[in-house]
Amino acid sequence: MTTATHGAGRRRRGRELALRVLFELEGTTKDANWALDYQARDLRAAADVATFGRRIVLGCLANVGAVDAAIEDASEHWALADLGKVERAVLRLGTYELLYERATPVAVVIDESVELAKTYAGEEASQFVNGVMGQIARRRA
Repeated sequence: MTTATHGAGRRRRGRELALRVLFELEGTTKDANWALDYQARDLRAAADVATFGRRIVLGCLANVGAVDAAIEDASEHWALADLGKVERAVLRLGTYELLYERATPVAVVIDESVELAKTYAGEEASQFVNGVMGQIARRRA
């Protein structure tokens, strides 16, 4: 395994951690740091994986208004509240990365989001996520 591939796998695990935490937090008053610590232990996440996941979760939460507005604008015929909880979490973490983690290539963010949606919500959800993320990528400044 090359170092680049190894790093990409660790970032994928960080995104999976972020997805699990965002899913767990939605509709609750749970503490994000508690959920991050719990999920990181459950996944047996290495420190760098947990750090990356934490950055995504805390970034999503700090910018939830702008992230949700971008998703709503790109979803056209769907309200965010009408989407499944997994789809919302995937779209939030991917949108956060597109808008605020500019060092990550757009294609990587979209591919990772689609793969998470496919794994946790199915093929139809992954197609929807792909379309929304593509719209957000085209619209970002």
